[in-house]
Amino acid sequence: MFVSASTECWPDLELTEAIEVLSDLEFTAVEIAIHESGKVKPSELLADLDRAVQLLRYTHRLDISGYSVELESTGDQMYDDFASICHLAKTTKVVNITVPSAEHGTPFNEEVERLQKLVEIGEKEGVRVSVRSQLGRMSEDVDTLMVLCNNVDGLGVTMDPSVYITSSTNSKNLDNILKFVCNVHLRDTRPDAFQVSVGQGEVDYGKIVTQLSREKYDRAMTVHMVPMEGLDHRVELRKLRRLLETLM
Repeated sequence: MFVSASTECWPDLELTEAIEVLSDLEFTAVEIAIHESGKVKPSELLADLDRAVQLLRYTHRLDISGYSVELESTGDQMYDDFASICHLAKTTKVVNITVPSAEHGTPFNEEVERLQKLVEIGEKEGVRVSVRSQLGRMSEDVDTLMVLCNNVDGLGVTMDPSVYITSSTNSKNLDNILKFVCNVHLRDTRPDAFQVSVGQGEVDYGKIVTQLSREKYDRAMTVHMVPMEGLDHRVELRKLRRLLETLM
């Protein structure tokens, strides 16, 4: 197990700037968000793959723990784009890609088919595809997430405990998805607030580390916090990094 940090911790910074700051904060690994709504847009990467490889390889001595990928393309084009992203992952020696699940209301079989295709595409490049715990989507419910993993061979989970603390689904027992976990997103959380100052919430980091250790989990514990008004973001990130490192 090792500590990583997402570039989404610094949503207003360009990739190279975010990586410099995370390096200054003594993180040793980074998860890079490749989102059309963010600073590293998949459409721009795919328009010039050689430049994309150079950009993604600039991590200032930080290892890349994974990519979080959100595409806006649809249909066959989306699968083609995802295949190119997986090839980029292989070229940059990244084995974990996190994707969102479908929104609530999506037919279950349709989502299973979509995720199966993504997993198959990833496997061709040696990439493990994980679906992200996320409010407002099918993965918000632990039981639904478990059934998805049971129906899609090879699908992993990027577990975000905050989702299950604030979710109204009342499905807070994470035991059944632990064996599928390939990545973890962490911040501190209360039932009434998705993110609070580290130490002011209900996330039991020690329990999470212990549970994952039993599953022989050896991948990233990714700090995934956005800036909060009135708090020193650098202090919050450093505080959570140090806390996680003491538990490993």
